[in-house]
Amino acid sequence: MSAPLINLEKYSIILASQSPRRKQLLKDLGIIFTTKTRDIDESYPAEMPGEDVAAFLADKKAAVWMPQLASNELIITADTVVCYKHHVLGKPETREEAIEMIAILSGNVHQVYTGVCVATTARKEVFSVCTDVTFATLSPSEIAFYVDNYRPFDKAGAYGIQEWIGYIGVERINGSYFNVMGLPVQRLYTILKTF
Repeated sequence: MSAPLINLEKYSIILASQSPRRKQLLKDLGIIFTTKTRDIDESYPAEMPGEDVAAFLADKKAAVWMPQLASNELIITADTVVCYKHHVLGKPETREEAIEMIAILSGNVHQVYTGVCVATTARKEVFSVCTDVTFATLSPSEIAFYVDNYRPFDKAGAYGIQEWIGYIGVERINGSYFNVMGLPVQRLYTILKTF
């Protein structure tokens, strides 16, 4: 069952992401697509404000694919970052780093930015969506339990809102829930309708 995006039938849609969550969300939109991935340098200028990083990286990811893009192809790239007090919390590399990140978020409000780039050979749209997330105060044992059982090393800010920690730790959100999962599907759908 495909969604009523008749205008997209002329395109072969590519999701350039390894994220299983993005794949599922795009599939749930009713969009037919293929997935392609590449290792891409995810560095960004040190002085860049945290709120600009996700869009910058989504655009950077798309740029790698553009030289090989066919005229009937449409590519979607995305990047999600977690910011606390304008400081970017990336993907943790160790258990200790994951625990430290969640401890920073515990009892506080942080921002999740997902940047998306939608591009064809003729047009490119880059945008970013922000969601405010309020965490309850978590105990050290709750944080350790989550990290040890869910191993969130592939997630910005060391957590997935759709997992156990989201059930017990997220008091409220202001903005798109799916944006926190990694893809602002409502905004993406609106953009795709214009292609």
